[in-house]
Amino acid sequence: MTIKPPVADKTDHIEIRQGQEVVDPYHWMRDDERKDPKVIAHLQAENAYTDAVMKPTEALQRQLYEEMVGRIKETDETVPVRKGDYYYYTRTVEGLQYRIHCRKQGSLEADEEVLLDENVLAEGQEYMRLGAFEVSPDHHLLAYSINHDGSEDYTLRFKDLRTGEMLSDEIAKTYYSVEWGNDNRTIFYNTIDETHRPYRLYRHVLGTDTSSDEMVYEEKDDSFFLSVYKTKDERFVVLHVSSQVTCEAQVLDADHPAGAFRMVEPRRQKVEYSVEHWNGSFFIVTNDDAVNFKVVQAPADDPSSANWKTVIPHRDEVKIDGVEVFREHMAVELRENGLRGLRIIELPSWNEHAVEFPEPVYVVVAAGNPEFDSKTLRFNYQSMVTPNSVYDYDMGTRQRELKKRQEVLGGYDPEQYASERVFAPTADGKRVPVSLVYRKGMKRDGQSPCLLYGYGSYGATVDPRFSSARISLLDRGFVYAIANIRGGGALGRPWYEDGKFLRKRNTFTDFIAAAEHLIAEQYTSADCLAIHGGSAGGLLMGAVLNMRPELFRVALAEVPFVDVMNTMLDPTIPLTVIEWEEWGNPNDPDYHEYMRSYSPYDNVVAQDYPNLFVTSGLNDPRVGYWEPTKWVARLRSVKSDDNALLLRTNMGAGHGGASGRYDALKELAEQYAFVLTRIGSG
Repeated sequence: MTIKPPVADKTDHIEIRQGQEVVDPYHWMRDDERKDPKVIAHLQAENAYTDAVMKPTEALQRQLYEEMVGRIKETDETVPVRKGDYYYYTRTVEGLQYRIHCRKQGSLEADEEVLLDENVLAEGQEYMRLGAFEVSPDHHLLAYSINHDGSEDYTLRFKDLRTGEMLSDEIAKTYYSVEWGNDNRTIFYNTIDETHRPYRLYRHVLGTDTSSDEMVYEEKDDSFFLSVYKTKDERFVVLHVSSQVTCEAQVLDADHPAGAFRMVEPRRQKVEYSVEHWNGSFFIVTNDDAVNFKVVQAPADDPSSANWKTVIPHRDEVKIDGVEVFREHMAVELRENGLRGLRIIELPSWNEHAVEFPEPVYVVVAAGNPEFDSKTLRFNYQSMVTPNSVYDYDMGTRQRELKKRQEVLGGYDPEQYASERVFAPTADGKRVPVSLVYRKGMKRDGQSPCLLYGYGSYGATVDPRFSSARISLLDRGFVYAIANIRGGGALGRPWYEDGKFLRKRNTFTDFIAAAEHLIAEQYTSADCLAIHGGSAGGLLMGAVLNMRPELFRVALAEVPFVDVMNTMLDPTIPLTVIEWEEWGNPNDPDYHEYMRSYSPYDNVVAQDYPNLFVTSGLNDPRVGYWEPTKWVARLRSVKSDDNALLLRTNMGAGHGGASGRYDALKELAEQYAFVLTRIGSG
């Protein structure tokens, strides 16, 4: 029996844009309240159709899921992080979806204290996501926030860790930023406006009525987001506001949390900066006259730019991503030739050295370093064949200690796999880095299936990280590839800027160039090539499918940002205004025409498209569920092939999909099963 896909009603919605008549037959699918019975029925029909088409793959899905779970040490714990007299860590338990947050006092042999069990918070809920998790400076209180529908609208709560009792204070509609004053009674938090933009900072004193909380700051420019953090030495609370290209910071003495914030440096268009405190001065990472960023030092009592003194100069070939500041050292996170690196600087002598790593393709990230008065830098190291490894590095002696390597069950042997990096040439003379991993013995004869991943926006870089789930593809003969295309930040800030605004098409042609290179070098062929991207990477998927559909056999598009024009022309939609500094403002005729030329929804045509699996989340505040839903409907109405076109909407989640670790693997297993069966490797 032939399974028929849902047929979406067409209701012409006509608008005049830049003098042109634009018809949107699926405009009716947008429902900001997410309650329209007609819309819900359509989404349910799409899910039922996906269930029916995917039913023959159920056994394969189960097999993939069991493989993925079988590689995980289900009962496990993280390496404890010391802060003060306590060791903090999280652990997981076999069969439970979520983490348990714990600590021990004095030593690792002490009795365990459970601070928060996310599994308890998730009881009776289809979805649970933890937002903030901040312990007070005296370690007596916990501030945490939770969300139960994926909307990223969090409720902030407080727990007395000495008694285990919940405090009566409860604050709704908060966002991710929460920070304590050093009095252990004052808490700073940010809230969101009707477009889901974090725009206000409030000060709350425990035990007082939350309705009387003082609004410390309101950011009125719709293109700026607000956050709050504390310097590592806990001397200052930092109020940070930023757009895509401009930043501004104010600081408050954390010992006097009732005081007033004072400006570091007033915002200047296209100048970004962040601050850390050290010994009466601020170290400031900035791109002021330094496209790849530099580090300056300024006195804490007057840190304005007139007093900025360069201590780490700008370098054309190296981008500074950030710094970790300790009492006697600074760790500089940088990126050179597409790879992350670490340099250690001794303070105040400024003697420096690089931390060396053994593999040609890897990723290293400083993490778990809350203690200012420490000579040890903790970092995570991994590659596409080496599981995540936690190291403690003595910044004085240069000795490192492996604290823990992610355990991969089921007999995983990294010696059976190979990783490399190749460079794909583009028509305008650039070379796109492409990271590859595959099982040794793979023959470059064009017959291997390949899954090529891409993102290419916001200056974000998709690093060559390890994935135990990915082994299910590698062991079935797949090559897995990551294309670090323009619009991302792999080769520094210019690489990002060459893939945004009126050069956005470079993102798409770079990805096509990467695919063509893999085919030309016989890592794969068009008949064996699958592609994958999510969110802005979903825009990438939609664009390249319109441009070169014959180049790919299968595509996975997760929560794809594909209805570019309708979204970017509507300032009431979350993120729209701030996004104008990424894509451009379509109210400008030049940007309007350019954006319309690549917007996936607006450029669907009557041609053959690859097999396509699309996901969305009903409560997604970042990419409205209607974007992928409208895109699928338009594709169905005009495409000329019989290839599969499926839409899977999570009716109880948001941008990140399922919140539980097992549920997330089930979603991934379904997507992998789609790829395997459509390429013929399942």
